[in-house]
Amino acid sequence: MPYFSRVLVLILLLLPFCSSNPIQETFHQCLSLDTPSLVTQLSGIFFTPNNTLFTPLLNSTAQNLRCIASYAAKPELIFTPLHQTHIQTAVICAKKLGIQLRFRSGGHDYEGISYTSVMDLPYVVIDLAKMRGIDVNVEDGSVWVEAGATVGELYYRVAEKSKTHGIPAGLCTSLGVGGHITGGAYGSLMRKYGLGADNALDAKIIDANGRLLDRKAMGEDVFWAIRGGGGGSYGVIVSWKLKLVPVPETVTVFNVPRTLEQGATKILYKWQQVAAKLDENLFIRVLIQSSNVPNTTQRTIATTYNALFLGDVNTLQEIMKESFPELGLTKDDCFEMSWLESVLFIAGYPRSVPTTVLLAGKPAFLNYFKAKSDFVTNPISEDGLEGIWTRFLEEERPLMIWNPYGGMMARIPESSIPFPHRNGTLFKIQYVNSWMSPEKQVMNKHVDWIRKLHNYMTPYVSMFPRQAYVNYRDLDLGMNDKNGDDTSFLKASSWGTKYFKDNFNRLVKIKTEFDPDNFFKHEQSIPVLPLKSKGQKVKHGKKGKTKKGRKVIHH
Repeated sequence: MPYFSRVLVLILLLLPFCSSNPIQETFHQCLSLDTPSLVTQLSGIFFTPNNTLFTPLLNSTAQNLRCIASYAAKPELIFTPLHQTHIQTAVICAKKLGIQLRFRSGGHDYEGISYTSVMDLPYVVIDLAKMRGIDVNVEDGSVWVEAGATVGELYYRVAEKSKTHGIPAGLCTSLGVGGHITGGAYGSLMRKYGLGADNALDAKIIDANGRLLDRKAMGEDVFWAIRGGGGGSYGVIVSWKLKLVPVPETVTVFNVPRTLEQGATKILYKWQQVAAKLDENLFIRVLIQSSNVPNTTQRTIATTYNALFLGDVNTLQEIMKESFPELGLTKDDCFEMSWLESVLFIAGYPRSVPTTVLLAGKPAFLNYFKAKSDFVTNPISEDGLEGIWTRFLEEERPLMIWNPYGGMMARIPESSIPFPHRNGTLFKIQYVNSWMSPEKQVMNKHVDWIRKLHNYMTPYVSMFPRQAYVNYRDLDLGMNDKNGDDTSFLKASSWGTKYFKDNFNRLVKIKTEFDPDNFFKHEQSIPVLPLKSKGQKVKHGKKGKTKKGRKVIHH
């Protein structure tokens, strides 16, 4: 395109932004000039609040309605790249212009930090929803998947190629793969094969200088950090290469409900003692809710044992009779199906729903919610459980999900990847309180309830530190400085050690070396270590190499 024509196109494209703010104008102009081939595409991938598509796009993958309520912060614009070079350009421009970026792959982060902010700085969302390519290689035993694809799409495409291969990753099928793996990625195969992050073979990441790096180019330290160190701290994940794992052609699932009137307390007490010791092919999680006793106005507690067994129903029956007879599992409770069908079953879909629903890539359940997490190392007493029931019966829609550990999870060392919750963990608790009103006072009421429940649980869960799961992001644990200035190592430790235990120290060192200017930051991003003074050298961990002429003070 001749120079004059290119400038004319640029001027015409910029006309709609004449009344918009400087961030929108300068970012649009930088994208256009830095990558001229983008000029003709920008109208379809660059959205400001005065665009009618802006709000539907912002809300499109926001699972937590609390994070898109009227009182939640909104981005200055949303950019939806079609190719990794578009992301590179966006990073280069944002760094040049001093604009904060947020990156969204699936929108499941519980505090919405990939598309909203409680920091004071204006920000731009880079939404990766249009980058969802999946390349399955059964012969190689791996799959490359782009960040914007959902785990449901990933499972479906793997099953298309092989009925005897699966992926160890999430239970919720609308999770975006990009951010999911960065936090660990647990699911129903975790006791057999570990986490999604344990089975990551390679990745492509864009750093703060706009460089596209694979595992070899980024180095083993950074590759270690992004597999469980949480999203948004080191760079933009473009794609993951994940290991395919063997699964039987036929697996067995069950849902067994037990209420207080059916002995739920004693059964759950027993589950705590056996869940982590069961055959590693068997994953039994427990969903705990309040409900009405049928045909009455009386409230009760309903526990549901939701399970996947990598084998046939007869073998499962033998294991359950020997290890967990208290549940009273019968053959009629069980269903044999393909592994792909089990994905839908575990996720709570009716059995009549076809597996093609996985290609929709959208969350099936939307509400306003607040969530928290805990890890349990000793069984909670029956008295402790009774205290939970008392609190549950006071609230409208409380939910706890208890996920069993043990098996492979107990055999992988804590330092293998940043995710440290391994041997000695019996199960993880996810607390969720949800509501349907957008009113802020309603939110405050329900958030207050879950905080009080979390406080009640203190004596029953892990201590020193009290651990939490980074993919259940919880800003109650602490935050970086709201003005965007670098946060101290000490302050960030308040949440960093809960998420990562001793691995937090290594994450900080790697962050300081890989992103010394702390370009990638958010409310709970990994901090950089302070510099003695400008012009001194950053020291590379144990090897003593230098980088960018600055020095790190090691704590």
